[in-house]
Amino acid sequence: MVETPVPNATTERPVRRRWLWWVLLALTIILTVVLQAVDAPLKTPVAPQGIVSYELAGTTAAAQSILDSWDVNAKVHAGFSLGLDYLYMPVYALTIGLACVWAARVLGSWKRWLGSLGRVLAFGLGLAALLDATENFALTTMLFSAAADPWPAVARWCATGKFALIIAGLVYVLAGFIVWLMTRPSRKMT
Repeated sequence: MVETPVPNATTERPVRRRWLWWVLLALTIILTVVLQAVDAPLKTPVAPQGIVSYELAGTTAAAQSILDSWDVNAKVHAGFSLGLDYLYMPVYALTIGLACVWAARVLGSWKRWLGSLGRVLAFGLGLAALLDATENFALTTMLFSAAADPWPAVARWCATGKFALIIAGLVYVLAGFIVWLMTRPSRKMT
């Protein structure tokens, strides 16, 4: 008689985490596409990168110039984009953060300190989302009134930190994926 293994929390957790990651990845992609579509009316000669130009304006004059280049329709799109971004923040942070945890396992088996770096980066993605929320508060404040100090500088500093953490996380995950591809056993056809 063959005994069937009883599932336990240890064996079920990676499977649940994997499904959660795939759902989060799908949501991240969908929200990215929607945000890109919403961003289209925000691209002007003064703001060639749309909302990203606004995030990185940095000075009151530059931020006000961007706001002045947007018509009413563009400002509605900007407000919608900033609001939808609050949903996007935890989704992208969890997607990249969980990928960093996976990459930490892969890279940590190769070099222990790389595993620790991945866990730090996973938490760093939570910080990226908090920076993003602070940045959006600054941008929304200016959108509904006018560009005024300190909001353009706050937005730029938060956006710069957010982008740095996201890029670091993505590079780490890519490194983990490359090492995983190079070290996994090849599957032989029988």
